[in-house]
Amino acid sequence: MRSRGWAGSTPASDEEAIARILDAVDDVVAERGPAMRLADVARTLGVTRQTVYRYFPNADALLIASAMRAADGFIDQVAAHAAGIPDPVTAVVECVSFGVQNLAGDPQLEGLMTRRQESGAVISLTSDTAITFCLSIFRRLDVDWSLHGFDDTVLTELAEMTLRTVHSILVDPGEPPRDESELRRFVTRWLGPAILYPRITVLAGARR
Repeated sequence: MRSRGWAGSTPASDEEAIARILDAVDDVVAERGPAMRLADVARTLGVTRQTVYRYFPNADALLIASAMRAADGFIDQVAAHAAGIPDPVTAVVECVSFGVQNLAGDPQLEGLMTRRQESGAVISLTSDTAITFCLSIFRRLDVDWSLHGFDDTVLTELAEMTLRTVHSILVDPGEPPRDESELRRFVTRWLGPAILYPRITVLAGARR
C-alpha cells in the first residue's frame, strides 16, 4: 500500500483503503449523480488516480462495488419487510414493491442502470452477482419454495425475472407512476401467475 496521499491520514491496511475509497464513491455519487469519474474519487481522498487504480480498474468497478456493499443492508430490510409471509406470490410482490419504493431515485442504482462499461455494454442488473443477492433474499423469506414446485434452477429463474421486473419499473415507472397499492396489483396480476406455475405443474403431474 502506498504511504503518500490520503489527505495526511494513511490507511492502516488494504481493507481500510478500500473502505475509504468506497466511502468517497458514496459521497461523490450523492453530490454529482451517476456521472462519476475516478478522478473525482481520487481528488476527494487526496490521492492520485494511480492509487485508486491499484484497487479498482475503472469507475464502473467502483460503482458496482459501492452498490454491492450497500446491498447487504438492503437485503436485511427486504427480508424484514416480507417476514412472516408464507405465500410465494405475496412475498415476491412485497419484495418488488419494497425494492421499487426504496431504490427509486437512488443515485448509485441509477448509475448502474444507465452507465455503460468501457466496452459499450450496459451494466446488467441481472448479472450473476445480482441474482445471488436476490436469491439470498428469497431464501430468507418464510416461503417453502420446494412445496410450491421450486428447485434451485427454477428459483434462480424467478430471481432473474424479479430483477428484470424491478429494473423495468425503475427505468420507466409509467405515466403517471403507479402508487404503492396500484403497483402491488399490477405486479400480482402479471408476475403472480408465473410464480404459481411451478406448483400447478407439480399438481398436474401428480394427477397424471
